[in-house]
Amino acid sequence: MKGSKLWFGVFVFPILLTFLIVVIVPMIMGIYYSFTDWNGILNNADWVGMSNYLEVLREDKEFLDSFIFTGKFAMVSVILINLIGFSLALLVTRNSRLNNALRSIFFMPNLIGGLILGFVWQFIFTKAFDSLGGKLGLSFLEGWLSTTTTGFWGLAILMSWQMSGYMMVIYVAALQSIPESLKEAAKIDGANAWERLKNITIPLVAPAFTIGLFLTLSNSFKLFDQNLALTNGAPFNSTQMLALNIYKTAFTFNRFGLAQAKAVIFLISVAAITMTQIYFSKKREVEM
Repeated sequence: MKGSKLWFGVFVFPILLTFLIVVIVPMIMGIYYSFTDWNGILNNADWVGMSNYLEVLREDKEFLDSFIFTGKFAMVSVILINLIGFSLALLVTRNSRLNNALRSIFFMPNLIGGLILGFVWQFIFTKAFDSLGGKLGLSFLEGWLSTTTTGFWGLAILMSWQMSGYMMVIYVAALQSIPESLKEAAKIDGANAWERLKNITIPLVAPAFTIGLFLTLSNSFKLFDQNLALTNGAPFNSTQMLALNIYKTAFTFNRFGLAQAKAVIFLISVAAITMTQIYFSKKREVEM
């Protein structure tokens, strides 16, 4: 018994130490610096109390606009990614010889870095769409990423294309855990495909929906590299998301104390939203 505890400590301690150094200590330091006027260059950082937080909440309209834009983007992305991911999972769990190939193809975009994806889709939206719109006479395809609306949907398309395959893997695992006997019994009772999906598949996949919603919600709020590469907040910072706003505050204006205050507000907001989502999702699982 003592030996097993010793080996448990041997394997767990390096992970806990790494987590402490990489996550906990920087978070505590970040919270401290949010109460200072540190510019990220000089060693001295004067204590300013709640000034940074008051400035963010009272004067920084750009941060509020970024928060609203990010919230809208997160809602749309969560719906699209999980809907597409679940649909793909249903597709690749049917009896077909192409299932393994399709799973690989659908998952592949998740392996590509966010910056690369951003630049690739920027070329597609600005060059390919513009050329296609000009040849077909479809004006709505021209000038993509030049307006707030098209920039918003460009980010949503990019995020959905990248993460849908990842969500598909989660839903595939959940679908394959459903006993075939339940499906066969439902068929014998005369239930059609839609009734089996609504009354058997979706309720039994509810735990996977909880995980999928959590992952897509948190990743949508934290989106940075794709936003930087695709629009960089243009036009006029109207497609600037929270992470990019915090980054520019720190590294463009050298106001690290203010950026840390924004990051703390961001952390609390995302934690509150995701915990609320988990609470209601778990509650839904119990009811089922």
